[in-house]
Amino acid sequence: MTTDVMTTPAVLILLGPPGAGKGTQARMLEQDFGLVQLSTGDLLRAAVAQGTEAGRQAKAVMEAGALVSDEIVIAILRDRLAEPDCARGVILDGFPRTTVQAEALDALLAETGQKINAAISLEVEDAAMVERISGRFTCGSCGEGYHDSFKPPKVAGVCDKCGSTEMKRRADDNAETVASRLEAYHAQTAPLIAYYADKGVLKKIDAMGKIDGIAAEMSGIVRGVMD
Repeated sequence: MTTDVMTTPAVLILLGPPGAGKGTQARMLEQDFGLVQLSTGDLLRAAVAQGTEAGRQAKAVMEAGALVSDEIVIAILRDRLAEPDCARGVILDGFPRTTVQAEALDALLAETGQKINAAISLEVEDAAMVERISGRFTCGSCGEGYHDSFKPPKVAGVCDKCGSTEMKRRADDNAETVASRLEAYHAQTAPLIAYYADKGVLKKIDAMGKIDGIAAEMSGIVRGVMD
């Protein structure tokens, strides 16, 4: 783990469509730099479970079947950033999703003299993403992951790890749904790409290569902003 010390915690944003590898890369950055990955879904669930003021508001909204407002998400994020484990910095995954949210995040960080150090966009090819995601399946017993093309089990239909024959596929991991999700991602994220490019903090990484190579690029970016 790096021993660099920052006067203020680093704030990194990961941008990338489903299947781009954000989760994998975030876990590696957590381990290597002592950062904490914060995803919107996890933040909401934790706040509801803890019964914080913002968590109670979020629970009421979700139980009513509505979308949690940006104001509530920002309030939950404010509480989470103040916790001791975020002292070195955080990786935001899934927030912001719009320029309005990005502006609200900037305002929140300004309260404590923080800023976005880097917005890292994992660039992928849509056609390859459709193949990558739509071919995924897992062992229903132990959770081991497989892929029709890239990582089939040694014996068809049998888990290499535990021998189970119970294989599962996510209902939304089909080519049509994946293509639709990618289209929505690009429409939603394009303004964010421009927003962070204008601020001079956007970094782009070709995420079609090998995991280790992508991780090395990510580490170089993070090391640069944490020095």
